[in-house]
Amino acid sequence: MTADDRAGQIFDCVRAFLTLHRLSADPIHYAFAYEVVCNPTGGLAQSVATMTEGGIRLSARDIVTLGGGTPGAPADQAQSDGLVAQTQMQVEGFTDMVRSIRAETADFGRDLAASATAMRAGTGGGEVARLTAVMLDRVRSAEARLHAATSEADQLRAKLEEARGDARRDPLTGLPNRRAFEEAFAEQSARGTRLCLAVCDVDRFKRVNDQFGHSVGDRVLKAIAEALSAACDGHFVARYGGEEFVILFSNVDLSHAHLTLESARCTVDAKRYRLRETDMPLGAVTFSAGLASAEPGETLGATFGRADKLLYAAKDSGRNQVRCP
Repeated sequence: MTADDRAGQIFDCVRAFLTLHRLSADPIHYAFAYEVVCNPTGGLAQSVATMTEGGIRLSARDIVTLGGGTPGAPADQAQSDGLVAQTQMQVEGFTDMVRSIRAETADFGRDLAASATAMRAGTGGGEVARLTAVMLDRVRSAEARLHAATSEADQLRAKLEEARGDARRDPLTGLPNRRAFEEAFAEQSARGTRLCLAVCDVDRFKRVNDQFGHSVGDRVLKAIAEALSAACDGHFVARYGGEEFVILFSNVDLSHAHLTLESARCTVDAKRYRLRETDMPLGAVTFSAGLASAEPGETLGATFGRADKLLYAAKDSGRNQVRCP
């Protein structure tokens, strides 16, 4: 399959997806459909398949729930919209180019057939040579246009890959974000992976922000992220939002996940932070966590809800602890 055939196929699939779900072709819906179409085995596509089982159509609100159109920085949104617009323009450009080449080939075929008839009558030898030279020029021109378009497509593909990565990464901590976490849970759950889910929340974080400022609060979040990543190496650690982190433990039982998370808690509790500017002690920074194992086929919402209740139980029992069933 040629590059222009592939681009046309993707465009047709995206259009069919939007038509099926009666969604407008605005940039958010287009980008969402593009991701589903281009990554049919990914977590987002599987979430869509689950949500639409039985012929149910997606709504604009469903797309927001699944991570499409999540509010972000204006610059990020503008970049995303720009990439979608470039993709649309390039697909349309490929389509126009293919139509033009087909039309030129058809014209050449008709002219060549007429010249063949003239040759049989003994009058068309020179015309065939002329037509062949014209067609060769057209082929060279088409090759140059295709080369330029392919180069542009490669550059755009790299930008899209980078944008997709940025859309799933928390800019402050560098961890995967909530959207990436939800996709990872859906993907691993669909494969039948044994999963445990932890919800972690920094204790009294508002006090840190109020007393020392948001820049200090940001440094605390980065330190927590590093500690969780190091202690839970090999598992999926993400920033869920605000001062809340989530960890997806794969292929371990609840007791093993508990020991790992307890190790991370002790590491964080043992550190003593100081203000960089004045060397004044910040005091102990701790986190509380709730940990639950995912039942086979259980939704993220159900597993998360149980872990979240255990987190609140840890908070109510004095904080700085891990609760599990």
